[in-house]
Amino acid sequence: MKLSLYLETSVVGAYLDNGDPFRRDLTIRWWEHELSEYDAYSSLLVDSEISRVSEPHRTGYLKLVKPLKQLELSEEVAILAEGYISRGIFHRKYLSDAVHVALASFHKIDYLVTWNFGHIANVRKQARIRLFNTAAGFFSPAIVTPEFLVHSL
Repeated sequence: MKLSLYLETSVVGAYLDNGDPFRRDLTIRWWEHELSEYDAYSSLLVDSEISRVSEPHRTGYLKLVKPLKQLELSEEVAILAEGYISRGIFHRKYLSDAVHVALASFHKIDYLVTWNFGHIANVRKQARIRLFNTAAGFFSPAIVTPEFLVHSL
């Protein structure tokens, strides 16, 4: 049985990001050689965030996520995300980040994969998410960057 992962928008964005060659190259290598080892998911939220990107990148990003399975945005996901905000885990202006975490948590995804160090992939935030999810009876995904999933560089 494959482990599951949810690709947050920053990972998709890194695939075509010429501003950070290390992050781009690592993301491409991982995506092309190792992503198939997982049950990989995206969401309508990722699609929505991509739709705000200008061309030519938007079309490229949409092609990347098209083959991925979609996690369902549900009322429970929205309630969980609101719980993160009401407890101060996420600021309201970062609602989409809270929803990404809620999606992975509610759907019991093994890994939430992100390059968003500011609002998702930092140890303090992860500890608060784990405490909240445990108290509320939700699964806590491991929050990692693609670098943590690469077998060898």
